[in-house]
Amino acid sequence: MDIKQLLGKRIQEIRKSKNITQEHMAELIGIETVSMSNIERGKYFPTAENLNKIINALNVQPSELFEIKHLAPHQELLNEMNKAMTNNENLTRLVYKFFMLVK
Repeated sequence: MDIKQLLGKRIQEIRKSKNITQEHMAELIGIETVSMSNIERGKYFPTAENLNKIINALNVQPSELFEIKHLAPHQELLNEMNKAMTNNENLTRLVYKFFMLVK
């Protein structure tokens, strides 16, 4: 997967986590919905101006858009978390507390 696709998936992920529709996102940054779709599918890289608008619309730090390690498959994430918590009771308790806050 190239950087355009990774960035597009990350933008889409953050947008969805904030319950913003693709149509509303396009409206917020002043582009057509099809252009927003092309960005999220990794077909086009956003211009610097539009990237700044995306950052502002999503209310994130620029670096958050490029934090792409978390895009590992779901099962891989679960396995990594399980492995980390198996022998670490403090981590398990901390993750549980966080889970109870956000569920």
